[in-house]
Amino acid sequence: MRDISMSIHSDSAIRPVREAPEHNPFGAMLARFDVAADLLDLDDGMKKILQTPERELKVALPVRLDDGRLAVYEGWRVQHSSAMGPCKGGIRYSPYVDVDEVRALAAWMTWKCAIVNVPFGGAKGGVRCNARELSTSEIERVTRRYTSAIMDIIGPDRDVPAPDMYTNEQVMAWIMDTYSMHRRGTHTGVVTGKPWGLGGSMGRKQATGRGLLTMVREAARVKKLDLAKATVVVQGSGNVGGTIASLLHDIGMHVKAISDVDGAIVNERGLDIPGVLAYQEKHRTLEGYTEGTRISNAEILSLPCEILIPAATENQITSQNAADLRCQIIVEGANGPTTANADAILDENDIFVIPDILANAGGVVVSYFEWVQDRMGIFWEERDVNTRLHKIMQKAFRQVLKRTKKAGVNMRTGAYIEGIDRVSYFTRMRGLYA
Repeated sequence: MRDISMSIHSDSAIRPVREAPEHNPFGAMLARFDVAADLLDLDDGMKKILQTPERELKVALPVRLDDGRLAVYEGWRVQHSSAMGPCKGGIRYSPYVDVDEVRALAAWMTWKCAIVNVPFGGAKGGVRCNARELSTSEIERVTRRYTSAIMDIIGPDRDVPAPDMYTNEQVMAWIMDTYSMHRRGTHTGVVTGKPWGLGGSMGRKQATGRGLLTMVREAARVKKLDLAKATVVVQGSGNVGGTIASLLHDIGMHVKAISDVDGAIVNERGLDIPGVLAYQEKHRTLEGYTEGTRISNAEILSLPCEILIPAATENQITSQNAADLRCQIIVEGANGPTTANADAILDENDIFVIPDILANAGGVVVSYFEWVQDRMGIFWEERDVNTRLHKIMQKAFRQVLKRTKKAGVNMRTGAYIEGIDRVSYFTRMRGLYA
């Protein structure tokens, strides 16, 4: 997994080519890490510290299903780094979760928190299950069992989970309640992304999408793109994809395509995004929506547009399809939507990529706000949350852009340089306990 070769392009941008399987997300993270670490001239010891997760916990979760059968699910919690503060990262329920995915997501959270300069380290959790096939009561039992299994390593000052794929504010409420029951108190700060009234923050649900909106505007400024005339394609219509599609529609942008897990719809005249999302909420699918042409999830990526927002899942843009993309800007709403092998192809085609560890950091920024509000017991108005979020995201974009120009690299490498440099500084200042 860690055998990585590199080539240097004539414009001095470094292109990682990973020898591990292309779709291994932890291998992709390591490939990009090595490029940035070499540019920072980190010594081998520091590289090993920052590459290696601090703690990995695997758990077995026996759960009684509604029909009386007993199922056993596998779960993980990986804490990559606590150099900058308590670990932070979502929990996903997916039949495809494995330890390498969770490791990668935890590491990306480390760099993400560092890029936006919030005092958290990176963590991630997951349970291998098909949440779409489980009842609400079954998901609750999975959640409470998982919480009790990882409870020794989470807490407001240790590791603070949040929602991710197929988890939501209700799941966070169950985690908070389970943790609080065991600790014999009310500990709202143990998770973020909770419902309003249980210690949740205004603006948290839309935070990742609002952060993406700032990225779209900043990228358009750099590329001198008139947003009023730009077309947008959004892959994904969940919390992140649906939110950014709605926000772009609200400011008058032309969203021509959107997708869900079953496929995509396209309308060259522009989709009525509120209507699309209302249909999806009612039917739990976009299939059957009549105000657009049905296409596949693979086809949506190659639609001609100015801005492409992959907001579904990882490994969507690969060495096999990157050359087919016909956009000017990619704003990564999902974690790891682009493989390391695809980076060079996107560079060669002059596509401006705002990487995931910068673009979708709005979620962790407002999670930080929620954590702060829980600890203070004082809660902010939504306009205050959104204003602070915009300022942090805009500052982070401009700082990464500055790094990118100085190093003569692309935005992804610039973002890795920014995040790794800050975490290595905190690691050196804290010292080695031995």
